[in-house]
Amino acid sequence: MHVLLVEDDAVLADGLTRTLQGHGMQVELAGDGLQADLQLQRNPPQVAVLDIGLPGIDGFEVVRRLRARGDTTPVLLLTARDAVEDRVRGLETGADDYLVKPFATPELVARIRALGRRNAPKTGVLTLGNLVFDSGARRARIGDRPLELSAREWAVLEYLLQQAGRVVSKQQIIDTIAPWGEDLTLNAVEVYVSRLRLKLEGAGLALRTIRGFGYLLEAAPAA
Repeated sequence: MHVLLVEDDAVLADGLTRTLQGHGMQVELAGDGLQADLQLQRNPPQVAVLDIGLPGIDGFEVVRRLRARGDTTPVLLLTARDAVEDRVRGLETGADDYLVKPFATPELVARIRALGRRNAPKTGVLTLGNLVFDSGARRARIGDRPLELSAREWAVLEYLLQQAGRVVSKQQIIDTIAPWGEDLTLNAVEVYVSRLRLKLEGAGLALRTIRGFGYLLEAAPAA
């Protein structure tokens, strides 16, 4: 997940960057409001995390400009201000969520994940090998055979299909599919992938483990 972090406190920005990167996120930094406004236009992130008290233009103005351009990028505001008026102003300006400093970093990570999932594009019908995966209708089949999946198996397979041809880590899978506040372990991901391998037999797919990195889903080589 690509996250733009806008924070003028260098020490806090460094700590938050390390935390988010540790959860598999790609973090881009901006130290003031004008820089943030430019980066949002040039390289839109999946989620923007904005401090309100920024040099140049404040977080409120960054959000106002973002929404005036018709940009729907999810925004999480960080603020030391705990007044109700500031929270209301932020949300009315167009922010999607806010956290009051000091906050627990696990809550920040969870809120970013939730906003990222909310903004995830609708994938429609995905096909790979003999597998047809219709996320809108919540149906999947291998050839003419329906593929029966649990909710968790469905979520893992959908993400792997979206990332087909790329190696994804267990942590990236967790960050993408785990609902806000719900625990999902690395071992549980291994179990779901193992079940998917069995269910995908005959689909013309290869779900490979790349030792030390994660999983790779791709079409099986032609015989």
